[in-house]
Amino acid sequence: MEALEIEQASVETFFKESLEEAFHIQQAMLPTGPLRLPTVEVRYKYRPAHIFSGDFLDYFSIGDSNLLGLYLGDVVGKGMPAALYAALAVGTLCGIHKRGESPDSVLEFLNRRLSVRNVGGRYCSVQYAVVDRTTLQLRFVNAGLNPRPILINSEGCRELGGGGFPCGMFNDIRYDVYAEQLKAGDIVLFSTDGLIEAQDGDGEPYGIERLLEASQANRNAPPEILLNKLFHSVETFTGAELQRDDMTAAAIMLT
Repeated sequence: MEALEIEQASVETFFKESLEEAFHIQQAMLPTGPLRLPTVEVRYKYRPAHIFSGDFLDYFSIGDSNLLGLYLGDVVGKGMPAALYAALAVGTLCGIHKRGESPDSVLEFLNRRLSVRNVGGRYCSVQYAVVDRTTLQLRFVNAGLNPRPILINSEGCRELGGGGFPCGMFNDIRYDVYAEQLKAGDIVLFSTDGLIEAQDGDGEPYGIERLLEASQANRNAPPEILLNKLFHSVETFTGAELQRDDMTAAAIMLT
């Protein structure tokens, strides 16, 4: 009996340590902090609903160019399976995104790889954006991630571009590239649906209109404060309701 108890304790310790290590590995796939470059600053906020998250995010300089790249994604499902699929997507993206390929080429490549390595019932919605720090032009592709990127400036707030099919659903998908000419002071917000689908006690979702209103109310705030205000707005709306989905957002500010 004593030997069995020791063996059970060893198994429990093994699984606990394995979960902790897996958690730290997933955290390592996120940006280590804000990114500040001439004419641009990027920050993010990440709040998983559980230990493991199906959201993934990164931003980076592309080679020796004046280009800044950012991707944000959300895997269907939750928990460890979603986290593993997110790791597959991130690993695939890391093989191409820093070579300076166009946004549509990057996500079409991701879609092909995920379709070949088909995992039943799994796919991911992704936005991939590139900002030219010299011309201040934004180019991005949206593979089914809602909400669309939001432009925040002195003129107001509005969603940009359109949608598209998530990656991993169909083999041969082509994505549209959307372009927006930005200017100093503009902020572009990228977020997963965990924010707009958060519900209050009556089951009403926070929704895109509230996200736009909160963005408008804090349009003069720097990226870090803007993100904190948006998450606080969602928390205030949901009250005591438990968080049901991962919430991730990133803000690019042109300086």
